[in-house]
Amino acid sequence: MTDYSKVFLDTAPIIYFLDNDIHYGNRAKLIFEEILGREKEMITSTVTCEEYLVYPYKTHNEEKADAFFDFVTDCNISLCVIDVETARKAARIRAEYKDFKSMDALQLASAYVQGCDLFLTNDKQLRQFKEMRCITMDQWKV
Repeated sequence: MTDYSKVFLDTAPIIYFLDNDIHYGNRAKLIFEEILGREKEMITSTVTCEEYLVYPYKTHNEEKADAFFDFVTDCNISLCVIDVETARKAARIRAEYKDFKSMDALQLASAYVQGCDLFLTNDKQLRQFKEMRCITMDQWKV
């Protein structure tokens, strides 16, 4: 079990769960069950919304798009918006971590601004971020 009080969900864990990924789908399910069972707060951002919805919209799969919003609602996941404070923090992150992509910096900034103490991702590069504990799916102890 991983210790945390408020976890930010990067896009990958949500994709793994909703798409029942062959490698990480079950692990994502176990992680989400643990978080819900411990009644911890989950947050993601509108970046996740955008990233997840590209494929359903590209393939005209409204049911898959609806499944994303059902999941967010059913699991009581807060969906934070990107505001000026978050954008400024993301710019600072990109200035310090030169190889971080804009979307990743926005995700990390969202987590930081929202007061998360854990960032769940599957991007090993993001573990370099010093201002918050970032872990990959494999690092989560289930």
